[in-house]
Amino acid sequence: MKSRFPKIVQISIISVYLIFLAGSVVRMTGSGMGCPDWPKCFGYYIPPTSEDQITWKPNTEFKKGFIIIKDEVLFVAENDVKTASEFNESHWKKYTKHDYAQFNKYHTWTEYINRLASVLSGFVFLFLIYNAFKFRKEDKRIPMLAFAAFFLMMVEAVMGKMVVDTNLKPGIITIHMIIGLVIIALLLQLKFIITVDKKKHNYNSLFNKLLIVSVVFSLIQIAMGTQVRQFIDEQVKLFGFENKDYSLMNPSFKFYFHRSFTIAIVLVNFGLFYINQIKNLGYKLVNWIVFLIFIETITGILMYYAEFPLGTQAIHLLSGAVLFGLQFYLWIQSRKTVGSYQ
Repeated sequence: MKSRFPKIVQISIISVYLIFLAGSVVRMTGSGMGCPDWPKCFGYYIPPTSEDQITWKPNTEFKKGFIIIKDEVLFVAENDVKTASEFNESHWKKYTKHDYAQFNKYHTWTEYINRLASVLSGFVFLFLIYNAFKFRKEDKRIPMLAFAAFFLMMVEAVMGKMVVDTNLKPGIITIHMIIGLVIIALLLQLKFIITVDKKKHNYNSLFNKLLIVSVVFSLIQIAMGTQVRQFIDEQVKLFGFENKDYSLMNPSFKFYFHRSFTIAIVLVNFGLFYINQIKNLGYKLVNWIVFLIFIETITGILMYYAEFPLGTQAIHLLSGAVLFGLQFYLWIQSRKTVGSYQ
């Protein structure tokens, strides 16, 4: 099984990126509050498929914990109840964590699939730490990194609940995103340690320092991007999802910072490309980084000037997360002294 561990690590990394993708689709479609509660959805383990299921009706049975919408207010069944001809509020309590009381089956199931991706990834991580523990005598870093990544996945689950309970509070979403990137970094460090056939590259101090700058810049840009996205969500609430041309009307300073900061990111990463070429360092990942910078720039332009074409937001977010991962892994490769598991 030890020989298969690198594959398990790769699957773990992919599973986290799938969560990023699912989350970006949720944001793109405005489905963040498709389920008003967590971890269930309207009190169901399998979400409702029609508004009729969550609308109060006479002579209808509701299980304890089920959430209904009545007069644009959310109510939770305090016990198993069979309704009479009139609504009896003593059997219900108002859902007070937020006042978002709408149902859209497409939003509900989009958010539910996002949660399923997280649950499946959790099982992958359990398998990861189980197998990582077998390496405790050869290299203690392996189980430590695996456990740290798993622990942060549990933190992410709690953060996911907080995102729902706070009705998509911007600061919570940003922290949620950053922790996801830290998990990626831990898994990439683990991947590097267990990679036996490491290719040797020429060390360059300036290249290594620029890589650190590029990683920090990407973190800043992604964090600021979540804030810009929240501004867009607020605009959508005001003008409706169909009026995408209003999404960036009178944007805040955060948007202009996010847009202009792209210039610094492009310069730093093209500096990496230039040094890699003239010094013949041999880092092939630099080419992929430049490609992702191009994708990020193009999708950003399309979102601003073409009113958010379908899929551009998901591509923009996912490519940013992958870009961070490649930059971080390249930094690990470029360090002068590195440890390895043989």
